[in-house]
Amino acid sequence: MKHGAAGAHRPDRPDWLIDQDWPSYTRDEHAVWRLLFDRQSRRVAGRACDAFTAGMRALAIERDRIPEFERLSETLHRSTGWQVVAVPGLLPDEVFFGHLAARRFPAGRFIRRRDQLDYIEEPDVFHDVFGHVPMLMHPVIADFMQAYGLGGLRARQLDALAMLARVYWYTIEFGLVRQPDGLRIYGAGIASSYAECAFALDDASPNRIAFSLERVMRTLYRIDDFQECYFVIDGLEALLELARIDFAPLYEAARGLPTLEPGEVAPGDSMLSRGTGRHHAARRRPDA
Repeated sequence: MKHGAAGAHRPDRPDWLIDQDWPSYTRDEHAVWRLLFDRQSRRVAGRACDAFTAGMRALAIERDRIPEFERLSETLHRSTGWQVVAVPGLLPDEVFFGHLAARRFPAGRFIRRRDQLDYIEEPDVFHDVFGHVPMLMHPVIADFMQAYGLGGLRARQLDALAMLARVYWYTIEFGLVRQPDGLRIYGAGIASSYAECAFALDDASPNRIAFSLERVMRTLYRIDDFQECYFVIDGLEALLELARIDFAPLYEAARGLPTLEPGEVAPGDSMLSRGTGRHHAARRRPDA
């Protein structure tokens, strides 16, 4: 996610936008992009949803160098009215939501170091462009992301940001979708992660649960490890239904219920596969 505790380098502009300054990328930074792009392209093959694959193809995202946001935006804007804009890092909530509401996707301009290939705390240009931007070519995701931005501005007024953030986390970042040929990835946090691509679909450890909005609003998530639960939607069109719902009464209903731990199985869950929990249990052992 691109919002939360704002980064240390606050720009002068109130919208926090900066110049991508593409010519300043070094040869090594382009080489890191190429390394990440090559191995992740192989990893998502057969695992990413059809919309992701189609978006990558339509955008013609370059392998050999970090993409220029202006060029990506030209194609995006013609297709779904979106553009990619450069930001220094995490944004204040109201700035992040404002950009999404205006169909601007804020992407970090920096790229991770070679010692951060498998994990980085703050989303970088690879996570944002490789993971998120292809999905913005799909009209459903394009509309859902804008609706999320508008919903975020309202959720701030209703003191419900934590619940809305969980919806974003378990859909746009770590969502799975059921296609006729099986479960596939559409969440950017999975699509841009070499290890979690395999874990989310292939490992026996996590729970895979049919998506329920109230359930997701109550479910805490992991920021330090793979997810313990993945929520599965039946086709991307299900997200449009979420975009049409008035969340206000759902927030009120959820406030009266306890939050759920990341790996908890709740009464009423529709389980696609119940996980063994082995991965996280091993991590919690004192000698692990």
